[in-house]
Amino acid sequence: MTEPSARFAAAIERLDALHAEDPRQESADGAELPYELLYARRMSEWLARVAPDASEALRLAVRAQHLQRWRIPRDDYPRDRPGYLAWRRELGRRQAAQASTVLREAGYDDDVCEHVARMIRKEQLRRDPEAQALEDTACLVFLEHYFADFASEHDEDKLMRIVRKTWNKMSPRGHELAATIPLSVDEQALVKKALS
Repeated sequence: MTEPSARFAAAIERLDALHAEDPRQESADGAELPYELLYARRMSEWLARVAPDASEALRLAVRAQHLQRWRIPRDDYPRDRPGYLAWRRELGRRQAAQASTVLREAGYDDDVCEHVARMIRKEQLRRDPEAQALEDTACLVFLEHYFADFASEHDEDKLMRIVRKTWNKMSPRGHELAATIPLSVDEQALVKKALS
C-alpha cells in the first residue's frame, strides 16, 4: 500500500471524528468504542486483505461507508422490503454527500469526491472493481463481526436468505476470504445449507 497523503490523513481524521459522535458503544479488545468508529476500523482492516493496493479513493469510501448512519434510524421507515430499500437509498445518498464534503475540505478534487460518493451509494457494482471491493469488504465485516448476533435474532429461513444475498454480492476473491473466517459449528452448518 502506498504512503498516504497529508490530505488522506486529514480526511480520515475528520471521518473518524464524525464516527466517534455515535452515542452507541461496543466492546472490542477490552475497550468501549463508538459503534460506527469500530465498524469503520474493521472495514479498513478487511480492505487491507481484500485490496492491499487500494487507491486512496477506495480507502476513503470504505472508511466513510456508514458515516453517521445512526442519524437515520431504520425505524423511521416501514418494516417491509420497500421501507428497507428506501432507508438504504437515503443512507447512501446522505453518507455520500457528507463524505464528499469532508473530502473537499481535505483538498480532494471533484472527480475523487464523486468517485467516492458513487462507491458509497453502491453504484456500478460488478462493473467497477473498486465498488466491488467495497462490497466484498462490507460483506466480510458482516460475516466476521456481526453475523453471530444477527443469527441469534432471526429464524433460519431469514438467515438463509441473508446468507445467499450476501454471498451473491461478493466476488470470487470475496468468497475466498470468507472461507478464512472462523464460524461456529452451527453457523458453518447454516452457511453450508444456504449455499447448497
